[in-house]
Amino acid sequence: MALKAVPVSQVPYIDQFHENNALCKYIGEDGEDDVGERRKMATFILKENKFVVMGHRGSGMNLLQSCDRRSKAIKENTLRSFNEAAKFNVDFIEFDVQVTRDGHPVIFHDIFILTQEEGKLIEKRVTDLTLEEFLSYGPQNASTNVEKPLFRKTKDGRIFEWKVDEDDRFCTLEDVFENASQSVGFNIEFKFDDNTSYKEEELVGVILAVLQVVFKHAKGRCIMFSSFQPDAAQLIRKQQTTYTVFFLTNGGSEIYSDMRRNSLDEAIKLCLEGDLQGIVSEVKAILRNPTMIAKIKESKLSILTYGQLNNEQEVVHLQYMMGVEGVIVDFVKEITLAVSQFSKPVYAGKEGLSLLEKRLLAEKRTPCSDDELSYFRRLVPELIHS
Repeated sequence: MALKAVPVSQVPYIDQFHENNALCKYIGEDGEDDVGERRKMATFILKENKFVVMGHRGSGMNLLQSCDRRSKAIKENTLRSFNEAAKFNVDFIEFDVQVTRDGHPVIFHDIFILTQEEGKLIEKRVTDLTLEEFLSYGPQNASTNVEKPLFRKTKDGRIFEWKVDEDDRFCTLEDVFENASQSVGFNIEFKFDDNTSYKEEELVGVILAVLQVVFKHAKGRCIMFSSFQPDAAQLIRKQQTTYTVFFLTNGGSEIYSDMRRNSLDEAIKLCLEGDLQGIVSEVKAILRNPTMIAKIKESKLSILTYGQLNNEQEVVHLQYMMGVEGVIVDFVKEITLAVSQFSKPVYAGKEGLSLLEKRLLAEKRTPCSDDELSYFRRLVPELIHS
């Protein structure tokens, strides 16, 4: 199947509007969706041809089983990780938020936290802990506090001691607002357990606890929300209209009992029904079915991607050519540098332009022909088949 070129100049690029140190606003438009119903569209004020890069859990998630030292350089989802990412040209940092038993939003990805006591592994649900208990894990600020060692379980059940080159203590959402660099926006992911059935009041309670902190401390920072939990994503939108909400999906790479999570078509439907502003898709779902990019944009939705393939410069470049509006990445330094090169403006009369650059300049858009896509696919054959 040939991949369809996407004339991305015809659709907006998600971006932030900088004023007084990373002020981000959004505008509302009345739009007509494909089924003829009126709905309110909210989108970031945009800059022309801006491609957004977001730091995953700050400067990258920790893969303790990996041989790549970059995956164990800095503790993920910590202030050290966030501020390290901010040293590079990232637009946002992405991080996971859960709410402790006593109502405090904290930054942590895994549903369970593991430590060791008297040689025995102890596993507890993060949301069953109080704030004090949560902060007692890992490095401590006070020398009198005893550090609880941390371990991590992989999807296949293997357990690794959670050791990185540059460690840091866990933090709350309030800590992040107060101490993370003002140069970056926040992509706040509401984290819920895939294996738990939540009542609406439980979801709303978590959402309101987070929103209380956001509205108290945002101070003009650019913020977006996201969640894999379909009901939560729609409820976030119902509870506030100040910030955009994106639905996270792996697009069918894994199958769930909730059908809304199993395809990009279902993701579009959920966004339109819930007045959400966009989709964050696992990158393989987009690469395996690239015509969905046009379908998502025809639905007046934005499209971002996440996934380990986004750490490959060629993969990110391919998505830029196809019309994806931004990527969430682990290797922040490498990808921001690459994006700054292939997305920089091209001017008429400049010597040494490639044929592709000249054509893009002449047409003033960023399409991608079948030949160009074939070239990228040869560079990274695992994109479609892995």
